[in-house]
Amino acid sequence: MRPIFLIGYMGSGKSTLGRAVSALSGLQFVDLDNYIEGRFHMSVRELFAQRGEEGFRQVERNMLHEVADFENVIVACGGGTPCFFDNMQYMNDHGITVFLDTSIDKLHSRLMRGRHKRPLIADKTDDELRQFIIDALAGRMQHYSQAQISFTADELECRSQISVTSHRFCQQLSIPFEP
Repeated sequence: MRPIFLIGYMGSGKSTLGRAVSALSGLQFVDLDNYIEGRFHMSVRELFAQRGEEGFRQVERNMLHEVADFENVIVACGGGTPCFFDNMQYMNDHGITVFLDTSIDKLHSRLMRGRHKRPLIADKTDDELRQFIIDALAGRMQHYSQAQISFTADELECRSQISVTSHRFCQQLSIPFEP
């Protein structure tokens, strides 16, 4: 099976859904940021600091090309991955791209809870965060909208929702799984 690439804004549930689908289907799960960190033995934050955004994006592109050669894998991409170079076209050519379409309210709620882990948004007020999400999504939708499949990912808040959503995902993409 060709790779499945999960794309979407931070907080859309790419890692949560990817792990759940992996457990359900037996597909290997790869979080692209974690893969990069493992290969370079430093955090994404450290890579950004050392190489700048352009240098990091080149590393990200190279690692994306590497995981695109894997079979039977579901890949959670970074929120910006589809927005640089020819990454979106490359993913479309080498696998199945799925945009996790998540409402502004859900993104806002999830990112408010986890903002301390994300330097880009850590110091924003709730209102600033909401506007930041709206503005960033507006800029990224031209890339996200090129995904082959759009999948609603609002219901990933608890185990039962994750279970139902991952089953729905497997059914929609015709991925075999153990019930």
